[in-house]
Amino acid sequence: MLPKPPSRVGQIGFLLFPPIRIEGVTIAGEGTAIVIPEYDLCFDIGVCFKPMLSAKYVAITHGHMDHVANLPYYFSQRWFQGMGVGTCVCDKRIEPAVRGMMQGWIDLENQKTSHEVIGLDQHEEIQIKNNLFLRAIRMDHTVPATGYAVIERRTKLKDEFRDLPQSRLMELKREGTDITRELRLPMVTYLGDTLPGPHLFCDEVLKTRILITECTFFEKEHKERAAIGKHVHIDDLVELMPHLECEAIVLTHITRRTNLAQVHEEINRRFSPEDAARIHVLMDHRQNRRRYDQQMVAAEKAAGVGDHGDSADNKNKPQQSASSSVTPSATTTPAPASSGASE
Repeated sequence: MLPKPPSRVGQIGFLLFPPIRIEGVTIAGEGTAIVIPEYDLCFDIGVCFKPMLSAKYVAITHGHMDHVANLPYYFSQRWFQGMGVGTCVCDKRIEPAVRGMMQGWIDLENQKTSHEVIGLDQHEEIQIKNNLFLRAIRMDHTVPATGYAVIERRTKLKDEFRDLPQSRLMELKREGTDITRELRLPMVTYLGDTLPGPHLFCDEVLKTRILITECTFFEKEHKERAAIGKHVHIDDLVELMPHLECEAIVLTHITRRTNLAQVHEEINRRFSPEDAARIHVLMDHRQNRRRYDQQMVAAEKAAGVGDHGDSADNKNKPQQSASSSVTPSATTTPAPASSGASE
């Protein structure tokens, strides 16, 4: 008998919410790493592929192996490839352990791997880009854990000055009058692993544009397993949904015990059509590719592509060119390191 060939593993998940992309791999207990290239930011680093290496910042939610195992590799490869020193942001409570892990690798390899580690307490934040700040939000898991919100700061003219001419506004500024107010808008919030609870009822979660949340379990008989491991069950998402103002909810960290057909069946059964349309599964490559293709068609129509008697061949060229920079990755990924601790 000839042996069976190795099974094909999944691709990198991809979703486009203009102008940002969400890419990554996330399987409960095996490996999670989600990168947003436009923010130069990766959430967790349980696995590490080329898209993750490009991120200057890696925000670690907690110390379970499937969320942090490839941090030394991330630091090493960025330095080796001349990409600059990477920065790990983590919960202040695990900062010493993260530094100790890196020192262990430095000792083992007998070479200095340049790296930076920043620990954040509850509600502390750092600037990651112009007008963009990464804010820590404590989660409730079996180990110290924190989620993160990307906050965009904008300035807006105060209401009492809205009808004044530009010349008067300039005059007020010269006189030292503060004519603007600051807006803090949560753009993307990533929860990591967490038990639902009061900590989720904050603006960073409820009012964010895009919520990336684990939803590990879907079967009714897994409700107790979710509570013991401090994970989100689909029942918890049903209770939270009426409070969410998000444009999109991206589900991650789904257990292999549940297949995608079951996931979508539960979503369509438990939520209204309007709410179900807001929910996306990052590792559903087929549906997300179909969604992306529809986005490309809509973008071409908006740009007027093909409205001037172009041939069928010419109509295809702009689509190929436009999609080359944001097409979902077809890279086959090696199997992520396995760790059952977090499921």
